[in-house]
Amino acid sequence: MRTCRAAAAGKLTVVLATLVLVLTGCGGGPNSRAWAASVCSALTPWRAEISKLTSSTDQQMTAQTTPAQAKENLVRLFGGAEQASETARRKVEEAGVPDAERGEEVSAGFQASLAKVRDAYGRARDTIDGLGTGQPTVFYDGVRAAVDTLNKEYDASALDTSQLNSEELKRAFDEVPECR
Repeated sequence: MRTCRAAAAGKLTVVLATLVLVLTGCGGGPNSRAWAASVCSALTPWRAEISKLTSSTDQQMTAQTTPAQAKENLVRLFGGAEQASETARRKVEEAGVPDAERGEEVSAGFQASLAKVRDAYGRARDTIDGLGTGQPTVFYDGVRAAVDTLNKEYDASALDTSQLNSEELKRAFDEVPECR
């Protein structure tokens, strides 16, 4: 029985080692240029969507609608921004870890920043969804407060690229067409 377990454990170890090599590729993650191209390809539609949603939110804040209509529209808009942020975060995660100096830290930083943005939009959506619409002044004051908080959280989520110190990745982001 012991011999069978030892043989099975040995085979399992070989299978796991082979799987790790296949999944990571013998040389590690994608090269810097390929990774930068993947990240920019993930962020370009996200930026466009966030820009569109921001514009729509601004329009909604000045439109002549009822509080109930404004609430419905803002909840939908912030939910869309939350989903767009998660999609971008997931695509950055799927890009893997670049085979570059501090690659893991850079990849984790991008993902964390997008997760913070996603969560900020989700909190704004939930806050507005929880507002009553019976008193317009109270409702719009609550919306303004939610948007102010969102803006602060959004600003705080920014990735500090000056601390990443990967010249190879900085060069890759400057060079690949997807990032222009």
